[in-house]
Amino acid sequence: MELASYSDFAVRLVNTEEPGRGRDGLTSVEAVRALFGPGRQTARRVNEADVTRLRSVRSRFRAVFEAAEADDEALAVGLLNALLLEFPVSPQISGHALRDADGRPDWHLHIADHAANATANYAATAAMGLAFHLTGHGADRLGICRAAPCRNAYLDTSTNRSRRYCSDRCATRANVAAYRARKRLESARTGPADRREDGTGRTAETIHDTSAAGDR
Repeated sequence: MELASYSDFAVRLVNTEEPGRGRDGLTSVEAVRALFGPGRQTARRVNEADVTRLRSVRSRFRAVFEAAEADDEALAVGLLNALLLEFPVSPQISGHALRDADGRPDWHLHIADHAANATANYAATAAMGLAFHLTGHGADRLGICRAAPCRNAYLDTSTNRSRRYCSDRCATRANVAAYRARKRLESARTGPADRREDGTGRTAETIHDTSAAGDR
C-alpha cells in the first residue's frame, strides 16, 4: 500500500464531527474501532481512553485542513509537522501480496504498529499519509466543504484542482441554493418596478404595453 493512501485516515477522522450541525460520531469504542477499517489489528487495542484521545487529535487534523482551505500553506505544514513529531512512524517492508505467477512478493511499505496506544498509531498513520499527499500534490488539494453547514474535509483529486465540496450531494445542494439566491435577487430588482402603479390602478407594465400599441 502506498503511504499516500493513508491520507484517508485523516479525512475519516475529521469527518466524524459535524460542527455546523452540532453532531459528533466519535462517542464510543465501537466508533473508534470502525475508523481503523476491517482487518486492522490495532483496532483490537482500542479502549475508552482512545475516544477522548482521538477527539483531541481530530481537532488538530481539522486545523490542518482549515489552514490549507484558507491558503495558509505555511500554517498547514507547521501544524502537520507538529503531528508528525509527536506521532512518529515506523515504516516496515511488507510483501504479503503476490505480484506474479512465480510467487515473487510485491514489496511495499507499511506502517508498523509500535505505538504506545491505538490513538498514537492512528494519528501516526493519518499524519504520514497526509504528509505524503500534501508534498506530492500540494496543500491546495486539502479542502473543507463549502456547502454550509457541512464542514467535512476532503482531498481534491480532480485534474484541474476545481473541487470545492466533499460530495456530489453537497455540490448539488450548494448549486440549488445559489440558483435560488440568484432568482430571489433578480425578483427583488425587477419586481417592484414592474408592479409600480400610476395612480389609476394600472401598472407600469400595462402603461408600457398601451403606449407601444398606440405607437403602432
